[in-house]
Amino acid sequence: MSEKIFNRIRLLRQEKGISRQSLAGAVGVNFQTIGYLERGEYNPSMKLAFKISRYFDLPVEAIFSDEPFESLTEILKRENE
Repeated sequence: MSEKIFNRIRLLRQEKGISRQSLAGAVGVNFQTIGYLERGEYNPSMKLAFKISRYFDLPVEAIFSDEPFESLTEILKRENE
């Protein structure tokens, strides 16, 4: 049984104004695959994870994690304390 991989793809995509179709085309997958990834219904292969990280010019660990990411609200609260 595979473990769930958490990601920030939707957040990054929305931040840059990129559609699922555009991202999918850039990394060579079907746009539905991007939706499955964003919803946590599919774990990416290592190759796909690296393609996505190169696309966003971020380290893989900034996009994918085996633990849930801390919410931005919590990060901001902590920084403002």
